[in-house]
Amino acid sequence: MTNAIKALAQWKGSIPQDGLLDFVLKVILALIVYFIGTKLIGWLCKNLRKHLVKFGSDEAAKSFLLSGIKIGLHLILILTIAGNLGVDKTSVAALVGSAGVAISLALQGGLSNFAGGLIIMFLRPFSVGDYIIENGEKTEGTVQKIELYYTTLMTIDSRRIVIPNSVLTNDSITNVTAMEKRRLEIKVGISYESDLLLAKQILRELIEKDPELMDREETQVFVDELGDSAVILGLRAWVKTEEFWNTKWRMNEQIKLEFDKRGIRIPYPQMDVHMHR
Repeated sequence: MTNAIKALAQWKGSIPQDGLLDFVLKVILALIVYFIGTKLIGWLCKNLRKHLVKFGSDEAAKSFLLSGIKIGLHLILILTIAGNLGVDKTSVAALVGSAGVAISLALQGGLSNFAGGLIIMFLRPFSVGDYIIENGEKTEGTVQKIELYYTTLMTIDSRRIVIPNSVLTNDSITNVTAMEKRRLEIKVGISYESDLLLAKQILRELIEKDPELMDREETQVFVDELGDSAVILGLRAWVKTEEFWNTKWRMNEQIKLEFDKRGIRIPYPQMDVHMHR
């Protein structure tokens, strides 16, 4: 901190008392240069993104790389402007060093987020476009951006969630869309009086009819449990990941309609009470 104060004092002393107008003009010019520089940086990053898209770079890598380049270019721009204002380079270095120490102490969490961003980029537990669940807080959504410090998720109801990278690297994550297909499992209870074999036949027929179910040789229809109020039947089949929920909802509806049509009863929870006199 002492070095920072000395640097500011040297900067102040470097302004000639009889050159105030000249200094003001330099400040105005510096502001113009900063405005133009930020525009150029934005243009450069935009064009760099286009070239990365052309070469087929991963979206997560693009976001992470461009974020780092933008921060570095802004830092170079500020240091260049400060040098043109007459600030001694050693003073600038001392000021930046002192500020860096102060910022790092104040933002220790930011350093862990940066380290988390590097881990995500190298280990690739998920990528942009994946649907993930952060199991600590049960936060879930589609990965929209992976940046130096934060990862942005978009929920199914269009809420944007920004999660520190350190949270994602220090807790377990479920990547729902990592594989091309998922196993669909549905369980339904039928009454003990209903025809068990007919109910299993209905489930097999529905599996055969559904256009989205795949690997039909790996499908299963089984009795999962003899419950207190119902016989629990289950079915398992494979479906494309992007069609999982639509297929699950459609199959649930078809099972209910077919069971009603063919006399298979889905019972309410019940209890038989026997009274002895």
